[in-house]
Amino acid sequence: MITFPIAKINLGLNVVEKRPDGYHNLETVFYPVTLKDALEVQEMDEAFPSPYDCDLKVTNIAVDGDEQRNLVVRAYNLLKHDFPRMARVHAHLYKAIPTQAGMGGGSSDASAMLLLLNRMFALGLTEQQLIDYAARLGADCPIFILNRPAYAEGIGERLQPIDVRLQGYHLAVVRPDIPVPTKEAFSLITPKRPLRNCRDIVSQPVDTWRDLLTNDFEQSVFALHPEIAAVKERLYQLGAVYAAMSGSGSALFGLFAQRPDLSGEFTGMYKQVISDL
Repeated sequence: MITFPIAKINLGLNVVEKRPDGYHNLETVFYPVTLKDALEVQEMDEAFPSPYDCDLKVTNIAVDGDEQRNLVVRAYNLLKHDFPRMARVHAHLYKAIPTQAGMGGGSSDASAMLLLLNRMFALGLTEQQLIDYAARLGADCPIFILNRPAYAEGIGERLQPIDVRLQGYHLAVVRPDIPVPTKEAFSLITPKRPLRNCRDIVSQPVDTWRDLLTNDFEQSVFALHPEIAAVKERLYQLGAVYAAMSGSGSALFGLFAQRPDLSGEFTGMYKQVISDL
């Protein structure tokens, strides 16, 4: 079986308080975008000489770390613990979503694995049960069970559907070649509640968002990496109606009324224009 995990952007992201467990409570609007990885899973032959129940191969974009610690494998192991009848599997993950970008690529891969295994082995898990499993894998994972716009609170697991319409806009994504570790980004933030909730702001016309929506990670990340701040400013110079960093970075995005021409721009950086929002 094959599935295509998608990416997300954050339309506003506010870190409102630090929790006793060391995590942070957030307020954010997740918006899924059609930038995709590909994940193929098939049962492993019983005679295949693998020491693992989930044998994973990652191609196209290198992912740091042991593949057996990849979220795809962790998703399999999480379900295998509760459903030991699941067969051993081969998994091939073709990465196209940029890594360390704040676009949820790894989280999306994990949730896609949960969804695929639920179908493949007829586990009968409900959407809410899948969301609960996803939350155990990471804060960004539950949104990719829904794969539709949602307002999120808590660490990102408390989701409410939200009506955000970006049809007709073009999305430009630019990722500078500067990794921003999530742990470091959180350590530089002083949590506070915004004057206005991002859920309310995104109900207004997009051309009002520039002066109202905020991503709390931008202040500290931009101070450490002015090159990232310069990308956001350049997106506005190119005509973006709204531009922001996604998640804790380092990817930035701009919403354009007309399809932008990025040829000659952002040399040496990942860049992509998506028109089917």
